[in-house]
Amino acid sequence: MAVKSVTLKKNEERRIEGGHLWAFSNEIGETAGDPSAGDIIVVRARGGKPIGTGFYNPHSLIACRLLTTADEEIDFEFFRRRITAALELRRKLYPSAETFRLVHGESDYLPGLVIDKYNEYLTVQTLSAGMDARMTLICDVLEAVLSPAGIIERNESTLRALEGLETKKGILRGTAATTVVSEYGIKYEVDPLGGQKTGFFLDQRENRKAFRRYARGGVVLDCFCNEGGFALNAAYAEAESVTGVDASEGAVARASSNASLNRLDGTATFTVADAFEFLKAASEKKRIYDAVNIDPPSFARNKKSVPAAKKGYARLNATALRLVKRGGILATSSCSHHIQEEVFLGIIARAAAEAGRKIRLLEWRGAAPDHPVHPSMPETRYLKFAVFSVE
Repeated sequence: MAVKSVTLKKNEERRIEGGHLWAFSNEIGETAGDPSAGDIIVVRARGGKPIGTGFYNPHSLIACRLLTTADEEIDFEFFRRRITAALELRRKLYPSAETFRLVHGESDYLPGLVIDKYNEYLTVQTLSAGMDARMTLICDVLEAVLSPAGIIERNESTLRALEGLETKKGILRGTAATTVVSEYGIKYEVDPLGGQKTGFFLDQRENRKAFRRYARGGVVLDCFCNEGGFALNAAYAEAESVTGVDASEGAVARASSNASLNRLDGTATFTVADAFEFLKAASEKKRIYDAVNIDPPSFARNKKSVPAAKKGYARLNATALRLVKRGGILATSSCSHHIQEEVFLGIIARAAAEAGRKIRLLEWRGAAPDHPVHPSMPETRYLKFAVFSVE
């Protein structure tokens, strides 16, 4: 049987040879062996030299996702080696933890695969046709390596549509139940099947802890509070009072439950409201806070939405800055890789000018280290978390 392969156009191999794991559809010159979506193919430079093996999808802009540049079979043992290596890294990062991101896609050399571990439960996302077609194999490997109580599919991401995949969720192996995870002294109830995204926002774990130093003794506002992460860290740090705001009734209910679980409900309270409207109303009432945190969802899901996202981030941060007392703190995040770091800093600077405030950058942080960055793939450096002093 003929080997399925794609041959890139002239010079298009340079980025891949530099470490990037994607080949785009407009970079492919020819195909051989009639590969279909999800097939394993050999990727060749124009002269025919093999430069890697990966998944193919003729229906996606990302036509090829490289899995390896070595001569190795993409089988059970391949996935076992990669997932075991990812687990060993997380054990080094968080030796006493049982909750972390186990596999972070391209950064763990498993493009299109995301796995989170919440104690005895695993949640899995497959964001490429190749990974999706091997879900059974992946579950077999996870059972062999970790023996989880349950493996839950959380394939609700809109990114799957770009691969021609439907969204879905459900229990793949074992059972699913709410579990209590611990993060730097704070407990959270996590629902692997019903919680947000893959169950919880693990990427902000270090930033939530870092926020504590700015909250101590102050009046704190946490917008887009989700299940209470930043708000509970502020309360844990002995803030005077903390208000969490989120448009999701479910998120607010879970945040309130988490506050009670940690006996912080006397300090942290949560309300259902649109964050933009809440901030606007608070500004009109001339409310003042010692520290404000804003952690919105992605405003830029693709390049076309970047101009509108910039305006949204600017308006949000300008309104938030008006609520911060002089000498206070603004902590602000962006989780879109389409909004690059310098662009985000520029947005905040313009927002400060619009609000008539002076700011100084105190901390600039990214995602927790269990969400590693692939140096050759800026797409993996998506989260930006900044802390500013405000005058």
